[in-house]
Amino acid sequence: MSDFSISDTPQAVLSVSPQKWLTEGDPVTLICEVYGSSTGWTFNYSNRYNLLSDSSRGAGGNYTFSSAALKHTGVYVCTAERGKPGYYTTYSNKQPVWVTGVSPPVSLIISPSRTQHFTSVSLSLSCEDQSNSDRWRVKRYTESLGLEDCSSSVWASQTGSTCTISSTITSDTGVYWCQSESGENYHPVNITVHPDVILESPVHPVTEGDTLTLRCLYQHSTPPNLRADFYKDGSLIQSQTTEMIIFNVSKSHEGFYYCKHSERGESPKSWISVRVSRSESQISVLHTLSSVLAVCPYLLVTVVLIFKCCRMRGKCRSDLLHYMHYIQLSTKLVIIIINTV
Repeated sequence: MSDFSISDTPQAVLSVSPQKWLTEGDPVTLICEVYGSSTGWTFNYSNRYNLLSDSSRGAGGNYTFSSAALKHTGVYVCTAERGKPGYYTTYSNKQPVWVTGVSPPVSLIISPSRTQHFTSVSLSLSCEDQSNSDRWRVKRYTESLGLEDCSSSVWASQTGSTCTISSTITSDTGVYWCQSESGENYHPVNITVHPDVILESPVHPVTEGDTLTLRCLYQHSTPPNLRADFYKDGSLIQSQTTEMIIFNVSKSHEGFYYCKHSERGESPKSWISVRVSRSESQISVLHTLSSVLAVCPYLLVTVVLIFKCCRMRGKCRSDLLHYMHYIQLSTKLVIIIINTV
């Protein structure tokens, strides 16, 4: 398409990849585009209309947080400009980005336990902590209705810390989470409501080394599981099976998955997140600490020798060279240990 005329006001459109709801450490990218226009735009990103530092970008229009932190939570918009004098777009649509801690004090339990659900079925969401407290409320954010509270809604009912939707509809698609009495928010989960075909995938991130099982489900069908093709990030990875099993999951398996049936259609996409196991992280830290501690005595001896040599001149020159040789060997050993962690 051609460029906008002078009388038109171009519209910036903002999207978030891979998803809007994250855990600390996840990468996330804001993508700003100007539809119907050629390249040459410079993009600016704002969080609640406060310009992000170093937010200007070239024609690519991407702004990436390589490791999301709690401070990145907010509602983002973007604008674009080009030419001299500057030619500006309007503000884009709003996109929320939510980052929560790695170990939240509460879990959002979904029944049935999956992220995609059929229309016209019952769906239960419960906030559970170690004390079985009723102080939690279930809240949600949907594209059609924005921010809502289950306890004061017409779309569901809340008893204790459990929210129940008696009959799901497609507009129930959104993000659900738990909120404490003091207003703190935890454990957001993406939920998609779709007719006909859905992908059965785990609600929570998969840990490296675990087994991942995905199934293609069809509404009003007998048997419930039919043969389908499975895709990851748009590429076919398994064809004509009732389920897909991935053993010994690694970080490379992270991505968007969906299934497709030749007659029934295809499911929505679900993001599968893969986490490093805590035990492996602890072992890595212990290895590093032990390696550093192994070097400390040699460094201490070196400091003492240098101090003495400053007072005694060349008398301990040979001793210093002797200990320096051991330090070099120890350093090489530490590097080998760290590289194998």
